[in-house]
Amino acid sequence: MEHFFTLQGEGFHTGKAAYFIRLGGCDVGCTWCDVKDSWDASKHPLLTTTEIVNHAAKHKGDIAVITGGEPGMHDLTALCNALHKAGFKTHIETSGAHPMIGDLDWVTLSPKKFKAPLAECLVKANELKVVVYHKSDFQWAEFHATGVDPECKLYLQPEWSKRETITPLIIEYIKQHPQWQLSLQTHKYINIP
Repeated sequence: MEHFFTLQGEGFHTGKAAYFIRLGGCDVGCTWCDVKDSWDASKHPLLTTTEIVNHAAKHKGDIAVITGGEPGMHDLTALCNALHKAGFKTHIETSGAHPMIGDLDWVTLSPKKFKAPLAECLVKANELKVVVYHKSDFQWAEFHATGVDPECKLYLQPEWSKRETITPLIIEYIKQHPQWQLSLQTHKYINIP
């Protein structure tokens, strides 16, 4: 769908330079998705793996973030291999609703209620980032935290449109449950892609 060089805006790698590769296609369909244009892959031009990696290699960062849409819908083997060969670490942002195919260095799994994550994806997560839209999402976050590796980083992130009411609830929750950390969409606060 698109590709661009920016800073990682949320989660464990916040503030690091990263080349984002947004793939088209999503069958999860979150009502609060901020890139609904990504859902229909046929609306976007196809690029070869070589073209994508050549664009990424023009920049100094060494992190490539594969996102979507839902990137788990695609076999990422060739893309990951080419990015590794070009010196990139491969990160993915996924709902975990599909098997992850490809050599990924960092997995950010953000489970969605609209299509549950697979157990095989949960155990591969380096960070579990739960978007909090309603108070009931804390219990839902705890449920998914039981399925990840004990070393997995746990993040609670307010849904952007509800950030003013949800962020104080997350702060209080983390004070009581310090295994969790706060993640904010800093890229939206500072207006970068």
